[in-house]
Amino acid sequence: MKKVLAFGTFDIFHPGHEFYLQQAKNVGDELLVIIARDTTVRMLKGTDPYNDQMTRLKKIHALPYVDQAYLGSEADKYALIEQLKPDIICLGYDQTHFIDDLEKELEDRGLNPEIIRIDSHKPHVFKSSKLRKK
Repeated sequence: MKKVLAFGTFDIFHPGHEFYLQQAKNVGDELLVIIARDTTVRMLKGTDPYNDQMTRLKKIHALPYVDQAYLGSEADKYALIEQLKPDIICLGYDQTHFIDDLEKELEDRGLNPEIIRIDSHKPHVFKSSKLRKK
């Protein structure tokens, strides 16, 4: 059974997020999703999330194709990945935070998951930064 891991903020959940998570589910058997903490969102985006971390967690966990959803660690961004030991990590087409050293960090922790970049789904329409301005 292949465990697939996806992660993100998922602040204003939209069809682009849904496409990303459904495509991630399609590459394995079990989809695990890590949701960024509010503090992480503030650090990365310089603003509070529109929806708090518990609201975002409940929304993602309720999706029928998501098997488990977790809040990320504030202390060690890779700790939950190390604990879950995914076979595959799926990245969104525009994910850039925490991935520069992802492969090296995973290797240092004895992990060697396949890393797959998921294509975009209408990014000119479905992008949180665009939707937030409306």
